[in-house]
Amino acid sequence: MVFTAEQIAGLTGGTVEGDQNAQVTTFAKIEEGKSGALSFLANLQYEHYLYETQSTIVLVNRDFKPQHPVRTTLVRVDNAYESVAKLLQLYQSMQQKRVGIDPLAYVAPTAKVGKDVYLAPFAVVGDGAEIGDGAQLHPHATVGSGAKIGNNTIMYPNAVVYHDCVVGNNCILHAGSVVGADGFGFAPTADGYEKIPQIGIVTIEDNVEIGANTCIDRSTMGSTYVRRGVKLDNLVQIAHNCEVGSHTVMSAQVGVAGSTKIGEWCVFGGQVGITGHYSVGNHVTVGAQSGIAGGNLARKGNCTLMGSPAIDAKRWSRNVAVVNNLAAMQQELTELKKQIEEMKAKG
Repeated sequence: MVFTAEQIAGLTGGTVEGDQNAQVTTFAKIEEGKSGALSFLANLQYEHYLYETQSTIVLVNRDFKPQHPVRTTLVRVDNAYESVAKLLQLYQSMQQKRVGIDPLAYVAPTAKVGKDVYLAPFAVVGDGAEIGDGAQLHPHATVGSGAKIGNNTIMYPNAVVYHDCVVGNNCILHAGSVVGADGFGFAPTADGYEKIPQIGIVTIEDNVEIGANTCIDRSTMGSTYVRRGVKLDNLVQIAHNCEVGSHTVMSAQVGVAGSTKIGEWCVFGGQVGITGHYSVGNHVTVGAQSGIAGGNLARKGNCTLMGSPAIDAKRWSRNVAVVNNLAAMQQELTELKKQIEEMKAKG
Protein backbone atom coordinates (compact mmCIF):
# COMPACT_ATOMS: atom_id res chain seq x y z
CA MET A 1 0.00 0.00 0.00
CA VAL A 2 1.40 3.34 -1.10
CA PHE A 3 0.23 6.77 0.06
CA THR A 4 1.44 10.17 -1.07
CA ALA A 5 1.76 13.25 1.11
CA GLU A 6 -1.17 14.77 -0.77
CA GLN A 7 -3.36 11.74 -0.02
CA ILE A 8 -2.37 11.75 3.65
CA ALA A 9 -3.23 15.43 3.88
CA GLY A 10 -6.63 14.69 2.36
CA LEU A 11 -7.31 11.90 4.86
CA THR A 12 -6.29 14.00 7.86
CA GLY A 13 -7.48 17.44 6.82
CA GLY A 14 -3.88 18.63 6.73
CA THR A 15 -1.67 20.71 4.48
CA VAL A 16 1.58 19.63 2.83
CA GLU A 17 4.83 21.47 3.36
CA GLY A 18 7.33 20.00 0.93
CA ASP A 19 6.93 17.37 -1.80
CA GLN A 20 3.23 16.59 -2.36
CA ASN A 21 4.20 13.47 -4.31
CA ALA A 22 6.42 12.02 -1.57
CA GLN A 23 5.39 8.39 -1.02
CA VAL A 24 5.29 6.17 2.08
CA THR A 25 4.58 2.46 2.47
CA THR A 26 5.01 1.95 6.23
CA PHE A 27 5.11 3.63 9.65
CA ALA A 28 8.10 4.31 11.90
CA LYS A 29 8.89 6.15 15.11
CA ILE A 30 10.55 9.46 14.35
CA GLU A 31 13.77 8.38 16.08
CA GLU A 32 13.83 5.19 13.97
CA GLY A 33 12.77 6.80 10.70
CA LYS A 34 13.68 5.32 7.34
CA SER A 35 13.05 6.10 3.71
CA GLY A 36 9.46 5.35 2.72
CA ALA A 37 8.14 5.66 6.28
CA LEU A 38 5.56 7.96 7.84
CA SER A 39 6.34 9.34 11.33
CA PHE A 40 4.76 11.91 13.60
CA LEU A 41 5.86 14.55 16.08
CA ALA A 42 3.41 15.35 18.89
CA ASN A 43 5.69 15.64 21.92
CA LEU A 44 8.27 18.41 21.56
CA GLN A 45 10.74 16.37 23.64
CA TYR A 46 11.31 14.46 20.40
CA GLU A 47 11.73 17.56 18.23
CA HIS A 48 15.49 17.10 17.82
CA TYR A 49 14.85 13.85 15.93
CA LEU A 50 12.93 15.76 13.27
CA TYR A 51 16.08 17.38 11.91
CA GLU A 52 17.89 14.08 11.40
CA THR A 53 15.09 11.57 10.73
CA GLN A 54 15.18 9.56 7.52
CA SER A 55 11.37 9.28 7.39
CA THR A 56 9.91 10.52 4.11
CA ILE A 57 6.87 12.24 5.69
CA VAL A 58 6.31 13.52 9.23
CA LEU A 59 2.97 14.61 10.69
CA VAL A 60 3.25 17.71 12.89
CA ASN A 61 0.77 19.95 14.64
CA ARG A 62 -0.40 22.89 12.57
CA ASP A 63 1.16 25.47 14.89
CA PHE A 64 4.56 23.75 15.12
CA LYS A 65 7.50 26.07 14.37
CA PRO A 66 10.76 24.24 13.56
CA GLN A 67 13.94 25.66 15.06
CA HIS A 68 16.17 24.36 12.26
CA PRO A 69 15.81 23.49 8.55
CA VAL A 70 13.75 20.35 7.87
CA ARG A 71 14.64 18.00 5.02
CA THR A 72 11.60 15.74 5.21
CA THR A 73 8.11 16.54 3.91
CA LEU A 74 5.77 17.80 6.63
CA VAL A 75 2.01 17.36 6.78
CA ARG A 76 0.54 19.90 9.17
CA VAL A 77 -2.62 18.75 10.98
CA ASP A 78 -4.74 19.91 13.91
CA ASN A 79 -3.55 17.06 16.14
CA ALA A 80 -0.64 14.89 15.02
CA TYR A 81 -1.32 12.14 17.59
CA GLU A 82 -4.98 11.79 16.64
CA SER A 83 -4.13 11.89 12.94
CA VAL A 84 -1.57 9.09 13.12
CA ALA A 85 -4.05 7.02 15.12
CA LYS A 86 -6.60 7.51 12.35
CA LEU A 87 -4.08 6.48 9.70
CA LEU A 88 -3.02 3.41 11.69
CA GLN A 89 -6.66 2.34 11.95
CA LEU A 90 -7.05 2.77 8.20
CA TYR A 91 -3.87 0.79 7.59
CA GLN A 92 -5.05 -2.03 9.85
CA SER A 93 -8.50 -2.12 8.24
CA MET A 94 -6.86 -2.69 4.85
CA GLN A 95 -5.05 -5.81 6.03
CA GLN A 96 -6.57 -9.07 4.85
CA LYS A 97 -8.90 -10.52 7.47
CA ARG A 98 -8.80 -14.24 8.25
CA VAL A 99 -12.07 -16.13 7.84
CA GLY A 100 -13.06 -19.73 8.42
CA ILE A 101 -13.42 -22.41 11.08
CA ASP A 102 -10.35 -24.56 11.55
CA PRO A 103 -11.01 -28.32 11.81
CA LEU A 104 -9.28 -28.30 15.21
CA ALA A 105 -11.68 -25.70 16.65
CA TYR A 106 -14.60 -26.98 18.73
CA VAL A 107 -18.10 -25.57 18.21
CA ALA A 108 -20.90 -27.09 20.30
CA PRO A 109 -23.85 -28.37 18.24
CA THR A 110 -26.21 -25.88 19.94
CA ALA A 111 -23.94 -22.87 19.43
CA LYS A 112 -24.68 -20.18 16.84
CA VAL A 113 -21.85 -18.84 14.71
CA GLY A 114 -22.32 -15.80 12.46
CA LYS A 115 -20.94 -14.97 9.03
CA ASP A 116 -17.27 -14.43 8.17
CA VAL A 117 -16.10 -15.71 11.55
CA TYR A 118 -12.54 -16.92 12.19
CA LEU A 119 -12.09 -19.77 14.68
CA ALA A 120 -8.46 -20.78 15.09
CA PRO A 121 -7.18 -24.22 16.07
CA PHE A 122 -8.30 -25.15 19.60
CA ALA A 123 -10.74 -22.26 19.93
CA VAL A 124 -13.81 -23.43 21.89
CA VAL A 125 -17.44 -22.29 21.62
CA GLY A 126 -19.70 -23.81 24.29
CA ASP A 127 -23.30 -24.99 24.32
CA GLY A 128 -25.80 -22.32 23.38
CA ALA A 129 -23.12 -19.67 22.90
CA GLU A 130 -23.50 -17.06 20.15
CA ILE A 131 -20.67 -15.68 18.04
CA GLY A 132 -21.42 -12.53 16.01
CA ASP A 133 -20.54 -11.82 12.39
CA GLY A 134 -16.88 -11.18 11.69
CA ALA A 135 -15.72 -12.21 15.17
CA GLN A 136 -12.26 -13.75 15.58
CA LEU A 137 -11.28 -16.36 18.16
CA HIS A 138 -7.57 -17.11 18.21
CA PRO A 139 -5.98 -20.35 19.52
CA HIS A 140 -7.37 -21.53 22.87
CA ALA A 141 -9.83 -18.63 23.12
CA THR A 142 -12.83 -20.00 25.01
CA VAL A 143 -16.46 -18.90 25.01
CA GLY A 144 -18.52 -20.57 27.73
CA SER A 145 -22.01 -21.97 27.45
CA GLY A 146 -24.71 -19.39 26.85
CA ALA A 147 -22.22 -16.56 26.41
CA LYS A 148 -22.61 -14.00 23.61
CA ILE A 149 -19.83 -12.42 21.57
CA GLY A 150 -20.71 -9.43 19.38
CA ASN A 151 -19.90 -8.62 15.78
CA ASN A 152 -16.25 -8.03 14.85
CA THR A 153 -15.02 -8.74 18.35
CA ILE A 154 -11.54 -10.26 18.65
CA MET A 155 -10.46 -12.74 21.33
CA TYR A 156 -6.73 -13.33 21.33
CA PRO A 157 -5.06 -16.59 22.51
CA ASN A 158 -6.25 -17.92 25.87
CA ALA A 159 -8.82 -15.17 26.38
CA VAL A 160 -11.83 -16.59 28.25
CA VAL A 161 -15.45 -15.49 28.47
CA TYR A 162 -17.27 -17.54 31.11
CA HIS A 163 -20.78 -18.92 30.78
CA ASP A 164 -23.70 -16.55 30.14
CA CYS A 165 -21.56 -13.40 29.97
CA VAL A 166 -22.10 -10.85 27.20
CA VAL A 167 -19.45 -9.08 25.12
CA GLY A 168 -20.54 -6.38 22.69
CA ASN A 169 -19.52 -5.41 19.17
CA ASN A 170 -16.04 -4.31 18.08
CA CYS A 171 -14.38 -5.34 21.33
CA ILE A 172 -10.83 -6.63 21.79
CA LEU A 173 -9.93 -9.15 24.50
CA HIS A 174 -6.18 -9.60 24.68
CA ALA A 175 -4.35 -12.80 25.57
CA GLY A 176 -5.10 -14.27 28.96
CA SER A 177 -7.92 -11.89 29.82
CA VAL A 178 -10.79 -13.41 31.81
CA VAL A 179 -14.36 -12.17 31.73
CA GLY A 180 -16.76 -13.71 34.22
CA ALA A 181 -14.66 -15.59 36.77
CA ASP A 182 -16.28 -15.77 40.20
CA GLY A 183 -16.28 -12.64 42.31
CA PHE A 184 -14.27 -12.82 45.53
CA GLY A 185 -17.18 -13.60 47.83
CA PHE A 186 -16.80 -15.63 51.02
CA ALA A 187 -18.76 -15.70 54.28
CA PRO A 188 -16.72 -16.22 57.48
CA THR A 189 -17.87 -19.14 59.63
CA ALA A 190 -16.52 -20.91 62.68
CA ASP A 191 -14.88 -23.44 60.38
CA GLY A 192 -13.38 -20.99 57.91
CA TYR A 193 -14.76 -19.23 54.85
CA GLU A 194 -17.83 -20.46 53.01
CA LYS A 195 -18.03 -19.61 49.32
CA ILE A 196 -20.93 -17.39 48.28
CA PRO A 197 -22.20 -18.54 44.86
CA GLN A 198 -21.70 -15.91 42.17
CA ILE A 199 -24.76 -16.39 39.98
CA GLY A 200 -24.62 -13.10 38.06
CA ILE A 201 -22.81 -12.27 34.82
CA VAL A 202 -20.52 -9.68 33.22
CA THR A 203 -21.80 -7.34 30.52
CA ILE A 204 -19.22 -5.72 28.24
CA GLU A 205 -20.66 -3.07 25.95
CA ASP A 206 -19.44 -2.07 22.47
CA ASN A 207 -15.95 -0.81 21.57
CA VAL A 208 -14.28 -1.98 24.77
CA GLU A 209 -10.64 -3.12 24.84
CA ILE A 210 -9.42 -5.39 27.62
CA GLY A 211 -5.68 -5.82 28.17
CA ALA A 212 -3.69 -9.01 28.61
CA ASN A 213 -4.31 -10.89 31.88
CA THR A 214 -6.99 -8.44 32.96
CA CYS A 215 -9.86 -9.92 34.97
CA ILE A 216 -13.46 -8.76 35.24
CA ASP A 217 -15.43 -10.76 37.81
CA ARG A 218 -19.03 -11.86 37.48
CA SER A 219 -21.50 -10.37 39.93
CA THR A 220 -23.01 -12.13 42.91
CA MET A 221 -26.41 -11.30 41.40
CA GLY A 222 -27.29 -9.13 38.40
CA SER A 223 -24.30 -8.00 36.33
CA THR A 224 -20.89 -6.39 36.51
CA TYR A 225 -20.88 -3.71 33.79
CA VAL A 226 -18.14 -2.31 31.60
CA ARG A 227 -19.77 0.41 29.53
CA ARG A 228 -19.06 1.34 25.92
CA GLY A 229 -15.70 2.69 24.91
CA VAL A 230 -13.84 1.66 28.08
CA LYS A 231 -10.13 0.85 27.66
CA LEU A 232 -8.45 -1.36 30.26
CA ASP A 233 -4.69 -1.94 30.26
CA ASN A 234 -2.95 -5.20 31.19
CA LEU A 235 -3.32 -6.69 34.68
CA VAL A 236 -6.37 -4.68 35.71
CA GLN A 237 -8.80 -6.16 38.26
CA ILE A 238 -12.50 -5.22 38.21
CA ALA A 239 -14.32 -6.93 41.08
CA HIS A 240 -17.86 -8.24 41.24
CA ASN A 241 -20.88 -5.96 40.91
CA CYS A 242 -18.77 -3.00 39.74
CA GLU A 243 -19.77 -0.62 36.99
CA VAL A 244 -17.17 1.17 34.87
CA GLY A 245 -18.61 4.20 33.08
CA SER A 246 -18.29 4.82 29.35
CA HIS A 247 -14.93 5.92 27.90
CA THR A 248 -13.06 5.48 31.16
CA VAL A 249 -9.44 4.32 30.82
CA MET A 250 -7.31 2.44 33.34
CA SER A 251 -3.58 1.81 33.22
CA ALA A 252 -1.86 -1.39 34.32
CA GLN A 253 -2.48 -2.91 37.77
CA VAL A 254 -5.47 -0.78 38.67
CA GLY A 255 -7.66 -2.57 41.21
CA VAL A 256 -11.33 -1.78 41.80
CA ALA A 257 -12.98 -3.44 44.79
CA GLY A 258 -16.50 -4.87 44.72
CA SER A 259 -19.72 -2.93 44.16
CA THR A 260 -17.92 0.26 43.16
CA LYS A 261 -19.25 2.54 40.44
CA ILE A 262 -16.85 4.52 38.25
CA GLY A 263 -18.14 7.48 36.24
CA GLU A 264 -17.67 8.36 32.59
CA TRP A 265 -14.43 9.66 31.01
CA CYS A 266 -12.29 8.92 34.06
CA VAL A 267 -8.53 8.31 33.80
CA PHE A 268 -6.64 6.12 36.29
CA GLY A 269 -2.86 5.83 36.32
CA GLY A 270 -0.99 2.61 37.04
CA GLN A 271 -1.59 0.80 40.35
CA VAL A 272 -4.49 2.99 41.45
CA GLY A 273 -6.64 1.26 44.08
CA ILE A 274 -10.31 2.03 44.76
CA THR A 275 -12.20 0.91 47.83
CA GLY A 276 -15.40 -1.11 47.58
CA HIS A 277 -18.98 0.17 47.72
CA TYR A 278 -17.93 3.63 46.57
CA SER A 279 -18.99 5.89 43.70
CA VAL A 280 -16.52 7.90 41.61
CA GLY A 281 -17.99 10.78 39.61
CA ASN A 282 -17.43 11.67 35.96
CA HIS A 283 -14.18 13.14 34.62
CA VAL A 284 -11.99 12.11 37.55
CA THR A 285 -8.25 11.77 36.86
CA VAL A 286 -6.20 9.82 39.41
CA GLY A 287 -2.40 9.71 39.39
CA ALA A 288 -0.36 6.51 39.57
CA GLN A 289 -0.25 4.52 42.84
CA SER A 290 -2.99 6.62 44.40
CA GLY A 291 -5.64 5.12 46.64
CA ILE A 292 -9.27 6.23 46.81
CA ALA A 293 -10.62 5.16 50.19
CA GLY A 294 -13.57 7.51 50.61
CA GLY A 295 -14.36 11.21 50.83
CA ASN A 296 -16.54 13.42 48.68
CA LEU A 297 -13.95 14.87 46.29
CA ALA A 298 -13.83 11.89 43.92
CA ARG A 299 -17.55 11.34 44.35
CA LYS A 300 -18.36 14.81 43.00
CA GLY A 301 -16.22 14.32 39.89
CA ASN A 302 -14.36 16.79 37.64
CA CYS A 303 -11.14 16.67 39.65
CA THR A 304 -7.53 15.48 39.57
CA LEU A 305 -6.31 13.45 42.54
CA MET A 306 -2.99 12.12 43.81
CA GLY A 307 -1.69 10.26 46.85
CA SER A 308 -3.01 7.65 49.24
CA PRO A 309 -5.54 8.47 50.48
CA ALA A 310 -6.06 10.49 47.30
CA ILE A 311 -6.40 14.26 47.69
CA ASP A 312 -6.42 17.23 45.32
CA ALA A 313 -3.34 16.92 43.12
CA LYS A 314 -2.12 20.49 43.74
CA ARG A 315 -2.44 20.03 47.49
CA TRP A 316 -0.61 16.72 47.22
CA SER A 317 2.24 18.40 45.33
CA ARG A 318 2.61 21.02 48.06
CA ASN A 319 2.63 18.29 50.71
CA VAL A 320 5.30 16.35 48.84
CA ALA A 321 7.46 19.47 48.63
CA VAL A 322 7.29 19.73 52.42
CA VAL A 323 8.05 16.03 52.92
CA ASN A 324 11.12 16.31 50.70
CA ASN A 325 12.47 18.97 53.07
CA LEU A 326 11.71 17.15 56.34
CA ALA A 327 15.35 16.22 57.04
CA ALA A 328 16.50 19.83 56.69
CA MET A 329 13.53 21.02 58.75
CA GLN A 330 14.34 18.51 61.49
CA GLN A 331 17.94 19.66 61.59
CA GLU A 332 16.82 23.28 61.81
CA LEU A 333 14.36 22.42 64.60
CA THR A 334 17.09 20.62 66.52
CA GLU A 335 19.33 23.70 66.24
CA LEU A 336 16.50 25.96 67.42
CA LYS A 337 15.81 23.71 70.42
CA LYS A 338 19.49 23.77 71.28
CA GLN A 339 19.56 27.57 71.11
CA ILE A 340 16.44 27.80 73.31
CA GLU A 341 18.00 25.48 75.91
CA GLU A 342 21.16 27.60 75.92
CA MET A 343 19.12 30.77 76.42
CA LYS A 344 17.22 29.16 79.31
CA ALA A 345 20.51 28.09 80.92
CA LYS A 346 21.80 31.63 80.78
CA GLY A 347 18.57 32.70 82.22
